[in-house]
Formats: sequence, C-alpha cells, structure tokens
Amino acid sequence: MTTAASSRRRLKFWGWGFEDQQPGSEALERAAVAAREHLGFGAEEVERPPQLEDVELSAPRLDPPDSLAHLCRTDTYERAAHAYGKSYRDLVRAYRGRFDHPPDLVAHPTDEVDLERMIDWCAKMNAAAIPFGGGTSVVGGVEAALPGDYTGAVTIDLKLMDRVLDVDRASRAARIQAGATGPDLEAELKRHKLTLRHFPQSFEYSTLGGWIATRSGGHFATLHTHIDDFVESIRALTPRGIGESRRLPGSGAGPSPDRMLIGSEGILGVITEAWVRVQDVPGAQESAAVLFDGFDQGARAVRALAQSRLFPTNCRLLDSDEAALTGAAPDAKALLVLGFEAPDGDLRPSLDQALEICRGEGGEPRERRGESEGAWRDAFLRAPYVRDTLIAAGVLAETFESAITWDRFDDFVAGVREHTRAALGEGTVTCRLTHVYPDGAAPYFTVLAPARRGSELEQWEEVKAAASEAIVAAGGTITHHHAVGRDHRPWYDRQRPPPFAEALRAAKSALDPTGILNPGVLIDP
Repeated sequence: MTTAASSRRRLKFWGWGFEDQQPGSEALERAAVAAREHLGFGAEEVERPPQLEDVELSAPRLDPPDSLAHLCRTDTYERAAHAYGKSYRDLVRAYRGRFDHPPDLVAHPTDEVDLERMIDWCAKMNAAAIPFGGGTSVVGGVEAALPGDYTGAVTIDLKLMDRVLDVDRASRAARIQAGATGPDLEAELKRHKLTLRHFPQSFEYSTLGGWIATRSGGHFATLHTHIDDFVESIRALTPRGIGESRRLPGSGAGPSPDRMLIGSEGILGVITEAWVRVQDVPGAQESAAVLFDGFDQGARAVRALAQSRLFPTNCRLLDSDEAALTGAAPDAKALLVLGFEAPDGDLRPSLDQALEICRGEGGEPRERRGESEGAWRDAFLRAPYVRDTLIAAGVLAETFESAITWDRFDDFVAGVREHTRAALGEGTVTCRLTHVYPDGAAPYFTVLAPARRGSELEQWEEVKAAASEAIVAAGGTITHHHAVGRDHRPWYDRQRPPPFAEALRAAKSALDPTGILNPGVLIDP
C-alpha cells in the first residue's frame, strides 16, 4: 500500500530531523566525544542508531477495506516513524529499536472526505484513531499505548492536508489546513507579505493542527504567547460530524467552541483547518543582551519589564548555568535576551526604556549587541538535534516547564530545582524563563546527567516524578506549553477541578461516543 507520502523526504524513524541529516559513524563519534568533554560526563562507548532492517514490529491487527487501502501504510518505516513522539523516553526506546506500541495502520488522508471515511471505519471496527501532525510531542501524546479493549490503532497523519486555502488581507487572517508545517505555511504567507510568526522550538516539523491541539507556545515572550491568541475559528471532524466555529474577532456568546478544541489533544475531534490571525512581516527590530549577577536579580528586572506594558517580543532570562553551558555569557552571569519588533517605526526608544529598567535592577547591557543573542538562539535551535547525540553519548537530556505567579516565584524555582537535583544525583538542572506575564512567568528547566545505561527509562521516571510532584505541590501548572499527553496525566488529573473533569468526560461522550479518538490522553475512555 503506497501513498504520496512515500515520495516525501523522510524523517528519521528513531530521532529528530530528516534521515539525510544524520551524521556518519565518525562524525557521530566526534560529536559524542565533544559532548562528553563539554559536559564533563557521559559514557565511553558511543551507541549507534538502529537500522530499519533490524527493527521487528508486532504484526498489524487491522486490515483496511479496499476503499481505504490506498490511504494506508503498514510497512515497518511508517509504523515505526509514527510510533512515538520526541520525548527523551520516546527517543531512548526508538534508539534501541524498541517500539512498544506501534500503530497497526498509518493513514494519510488527502481531504475531509478521506478523513471522515477513515474515522467512520475506525468507529465501526472499535479501533483507536490517533491524530498525528509533526510527531514532535514530548509528553507521550501520540503513542498508541491503549487503555481498554480496542481491536487496534490507526495513526492518522494529516500532513497531506497542508494548504493555505484563503487569505483575507483586509482582516489580516488566513484559512490554513491543519497539516501545514511551520516552514510551509510561512512560505505561503510570505507571498502575501504576511506571517503567523508562531515559532515553537519544533517549528520545522510541527503543524498548525498540532499547535492548536496542544496549546503550543511560540515566539513571543509577552502578549501573544500561545497559539490561542492567533486562532479566529476552527473546523474539526468528530465521529458525530463536522463542527466549525463562526469566524469573529471576538464574541461573548457563551463558552467558546474554539477554546474547547484548543488544547484538546485530539480527544474531541480531528482539527482539519483554522482561520488564524496573521501579521505584517516585521521590518523593524531592536535587540540587546543584559548580564545580571544572579538569576533572582534578573527575574526582578523581567517582572518589571512584564509590568511596564512595553511588551518586548523576546524577554528570555537564562540562569548562569544555562548561559555558560550554551556559551552565551561568562561564568556566574545570568543572561537576559531582550528584543522588540514591529512592521516599521523606531523601536530604539522602547529598547532604551527597557534597558533602563534592567539597569535599575543591576543589569549590565553588553556592548557588542547580537553576540550573546546569537549564541543562545543557535543553541536553542540545535538542541533537538543535539539530543540524539547526547543519547548516543550516554547523557540523560530532558526538559520540563511550568508557570507560577510572581509572589511564589522564588520559592517555586528553588524548590523545583532542589527536588529535581535530589532525584538526579549527579548532573545539572538549569532554568530559563521562556514567557513572562504581568502576574507571573514560565520557568523552563533543562536536566543533563550521566545516563544509567540500560536503566534510562527508570532513571527518567524517577526524575520526572520528582519534578512533577514538586511543581504541582508548589501550586504551579504541570505544563505551560508542552501539553499533557500520557506523561503528565497523573498530575493533570490532580490539577484540574473535579467538576471540570466530569464536564470534559461529558463532552467526550457527546462528540466521540465510542471513545476512539486518542484514548488515554486527558481522560480515560
């Protein structure tokens, strides 16, 4: 069974990026040695990624009818490439050629008619249907680890539904299919001198539908922090039919149907397209880097900036460990990466005012503008690619994030660090602020430690549980923008109010009566 998807440039089935981006054996060895030397720990033996011919998967339990066979794939590559997202736990298993719950079929619908027929068949067969965009979930959001008695699992890859369908220049909005990746939709919008300008770290591979389903966080550190802020209306297909919200700049007509789907992670319907608010391409930009003697000092400056109504586009604070690790700042110095942008105009007064606020908290603007920002930005974009190398080098590399109000911020960050480090033992826990608000901020933690070869999953579970317990116990959210998936379910269940959980179950029952859509995520089927 083949589809047009088979002719596309292929992604790695075990890691981040495309197959042709994988370094050869000698290059991998050099990169792993360099990583060990830089971090000061890691395994002596460098692991090699698996070969597709060595991967063994369980036999498919489903056989599509002739009318749908042309949309489906059952080959080893397709099933392995759609078995996991890109969490550390996912990558370790894939790197070892271990695929615990591969989908039985991978479907590639080309339009809503294909999609509706596929979902109808899944409902008839009692097969789980798992929507799949870029496969970049870091919380177990796309794995077919099924609770309950299903006959099998069908992963529905939406990347063939990837067009920009309409552009409304007067309203500055665009109607885009859910399978469009970041680079593709930006390239099409650029023809109209427009941009969505939503840049999550997974931008190269993730899709508009995935951003909406997971409440993705993007480029803007203030004001427009989540995909929510750009959604004008959503169209989604459910087992009970198609639903499309009315396109409006705002509405007070009861609970928002869009808000029900934003963050729903595919359990209520498959998002097929959305109208999103777009912007003129920025023509004016100003940026600077500011050094602080400590993270707490920098956090005070960031709070003042967030409450100043200057709304910097970039306002990311790195602690001294992360700044030094990425080569963006001298040892023992925290770094604030600060930037402003607009379609046109002079932004220098805004930057000068922001720098004055930073000076008031002891900040020291760097004289050579752009050097620190560039070093950190390069490290940020390389991070997902580097993680493959770190696994090969025997390094545990994980990230987790939260959000907390300013009155609890200092104790929260200190407590989460302490509990995570205690569970970790040897290694480092760094912190940066990715998004900031007048009432709080989103701390983002990175964990690097020597991996216990052969026991990485158990090691990961210990660290993940310790960090998650510390976050929820201190009043933070279990996730600010990584989504819930299966990895965060235990803590999400504790965070949400019980009456809301009942309401969500009722919505699930109304829209997906047989419980086939991504079962086990957010709620039990």
